[in-house]
Amino acid sequence: MMSLEWDAELDARGLPCPLPLLRTKQALAPLAGGQVLRVLATDAAAPRDFAAYAEATGHGLMQVASADGGFVLYVKKRDEAA
Repeated sequence: MMSLEWDAELDARGLPCPLPLLRTKQALAPLAGGQVLRVLATDAAAPRDFAAYAEATGHGLMQVASADGGFVLYVKKRDEAA
């Protein structure tokens, strides 16, 4: 797994769907366009859900990796001008 730099982190481990996505949306709000949010999640649907969320919203899902019985997801906030 390539190590990425991130600007903020959200620990959504133990939260059932759809809470990881709802918390991600809240955590992205204060970030500037182009900043990266690192999300820790244990919900088995997280990779699929985050991919669909990124496609629907224009945010970038930069990386998804399995780690410690869950997932580490890197979401890049879309530029506001886009």
